Amino acid sequence: MDCIFCKIIAGEIPSYKVYEDDNVLAFLDITQGTKGHTLIIPKKHIKNVYEIDEETIFNVFKVVPMISKALKKAFNPIGLNIINNNDQPHQSVFHFHIHLIPRYEDDGMILSTINNYDKYEPTYFNNLITKITNEM
Repeated sequence: MDCIFCKIIAGEIPSYKVYEDDNVLAFLDITQGTKGHTLIIPKKHIKNVYEIDEETIFNVFKVVPMISKALKKAFNPIGLNIINNNDQPHQSVFHFHIHLIPRYEDDGMILSTINNYDKYEPTYFNNLITKITNEM
């Protein structure tokens, strides 16, 4: 397999491990977008959230609070972003992963969304609900 995260799990590529158990590996992101930027991945290769099963995502997310609290205690950031990218435009490694990105004053990170609330009437939101729930 040509997956960099699978190679890290197999020990073929070195990493800076923060946590490991039978199902999950957490390691420092080598880009270090901010100090302590950590990735949490399942050891089982799964491309993205569209393909992940409940047990695997549970195993990943059960360690999120523990590592988040450790980052808070270790570095005292002003906040923390929890990010998961799927497909385009931002997923760069096609192995499901969670980014824990501690935030600091003037850290240069820009993460935002556009507020379109004033553009839509209640019928728009109700139509969205119907489309989503019909697919569940």
